[in-house]
Amino acid sequence: MSFTSLALDPTLIKAIKESGYQEPTPIQRDAIPAILAKHDIMAGAQTGTGKTAAFALPILQQLLSNTDNKSVRALILTPTRELAQQVFKSIETYGQYTPVQTALAYGGVSINPQIAALKAGVDILVATPGRLLDHLINESLSLEHLEYLVFDEADRMLDMGFKDEINNILKRIPTKPQTLLFSATFDDAIFKLSKTLLNEPKLIEVSERNTAAAQVEQIVYTVDADRKRELTSFLIGSKNWRQVLIFTRTKQGADALAKEMCKDGLKTQSIHGDKSQGARDKALSEFKEGKTRVLVATDVAARGIDILDLQYVINYELPYIAEDYIHRIGRTGRAGKEGLAISLMSPDEEWLLTAVEEVLDTRLLQQWLPGYEPDLTKKTKPTKRSNSGANKKRARQQALGQERNKSKNSNQRRRR
Repeated sequence: MSFTSLALDPTLIKAIKESGYQEPTPIQRDAIPAILAKHDIMAGAQTGTGKTAAFALPILQQLLSNTDNKSVRALILTPTRELAQQVFKSIETYGQYTPVQTALAYGGVSINPQIAALKAGVDILVATPGRLLDHLINESLSLEHLEYLVFDEADRMLDMGFKDEINNILKRIPTKPQTLLFSATFDDAIFKLSKTLLNEPKLIEVSERNTAAAQVEQIVYTVDADRKRELTSFLIGSKNWRQVLIFTRTKQGADALAKEMCKDGLKTQSIHGDKSQGARDKALSEFKEGKTRVLVATDVAARGIDILDLQYVINYELPYIAEDYIHRIGRTGRAGKEGLAISLMSPDEEWLLTAVEEVLDTRLLQQWLPGYEPDLTKKTKPTKRSNSGANKKRARQQALGQERNKSKNSNQRRRR
């Protein structure tokens, strides 16, 4: 199947070809016709599968029929600023030969240029929930002509505590737009949300539910917590990896690790929500350009990082929210290319690996790297992995609740 067979406008086909795309990916092949047929959709798509084009192209196609009414007709909600920027750039690329106007709205920067862009006339708005509400409350934006509503990475939006913001936004949409929900993982919360948002949706899944990208090799190294940094620097240095994305659970942990790795002779920067938008943009740009060898990120800050040739991801700490593992390793192995995801697990983190395996529905082989074997004599009490199933579930729910509360409190302090 070619993009031409999807009945897309020649201006869109031209932009697609110039971007180097030869044929639709599975998610594009299935979603584009369904959206053009005016169906609501609930789509399961991993990062790096071309999901942005899957909703952007049909929306651009349908907006081309009338570009005189310069009010927001399509709204795309993303959980983070970085993802909003990525989606915005993609839509601008696909629509570069069309008269469709696209704008971007997110927190952490001045709202005035965004207000000016909206007043000038916008067809598509890419926004984060908090900043969108700012515009709605300040009446610098109206959604009365909205025709298309997209939730990108809906699972992460819920994990970050945006449910109240979403409900508030929905109350301000007077009509029922065609609604598209994209999520890398499906759970009960996502299905519950879909019932309030979608009308007889088409369910589109291009791979087995909640699976990691098939082309990503996954390795788990068991190592003492106090030797993780040493092992990380050894792997990067000895194997001469030039571009490595590392995940930590906390902002303080990201800063501390970046500082220590610089001492090891590896040019490293950190990126997280406490850094200014300018600092985050600069760090990401230098990482993409190869000026920075290693980027240490928290889960929130890493959403939307789109580096086509990124080969290496390291989970310095396993996530409290198991589904985040899928998003993390999805930063590599994009667009069909191979990638390597390494997870460093200290003995007391074994219960977190269990949660990840439950989501993946597969076992991940644990191994030791010679010279970095864990000291099992330090392990004086059993890990949570040896607890009953009920205890493991309770521990995971507690961790999940703590993480969600942290994210929600952070969002209330700093609107995105």
